[in-house]
Amino acid sequence: MTEVRSLCVLCGSREGSDPAFRETATRLGRLMAQRNVRLIYGGGSIGLMGVIADAVLAAGGEAVGVIPEFLIRYEVGHRRLTELVTTDSMHDRKRQMFDMADGFVVLPGGLGTLDETFEIITWKQIRLHSAPIVVLDVGGYWAPLRALVDAVVDAEFAHPTVRDLFSIVSRPEDVFAALAAAPEPSEEVFSSHL
Repeated sequence: MTEVRSLCVLCGSREGSDPAFRETATRLGRLMAQRNVRLIYGGGSIGLMGVIADAVLAAGGEAVGVIPEFLIRYEVGHRRLTELVTTDSMHDRKRQMFDMADGFVVLPGGLGTLDETFEIITWKQIRLHSAPIVVLDVGGYWAPLRALVDAVVDAEFAHPTVRDLFSIVSRPEDVFAALAAAPEPSEEVFSSHL
């Protein structure tokens, strides 16, 4: 696997109800800056998006936001980033973030985060990439994701190796080891349903 120099962090445009969400985003941002890993994210200045961008920048790191033009008004596009890229659509945003990243980390978030997470996992399943994906499960927030994937496997809509398309950790300090240890997607994850 290639070295992770740019990490796309998928997360909410709100901070959520648990203060641990904010604390985790801040710690991850600091760790990224300490490791000289560039942040690629959704470009907002609010919610967990703003928290992680501010943490990266405050620690001397680089933060690149990617945001659709129409969302700048609503998500208050971050104006102090290393770079703010605007796109024409949500789809273009996801594609641009994907193209810029060597790996992915998922923090708590809402429907947009779910959409981005499922798309990046699906792209890995169908071999559009082999980049590592780590879900940072703060306080059990992502336990339903693991249960859903298990249900999909149990119902035989996916090969059991889909479970290996992403890793789940509970602390920011474990993210980089999980990125490094991520296995390549197996042949069966793609071919078993063809």
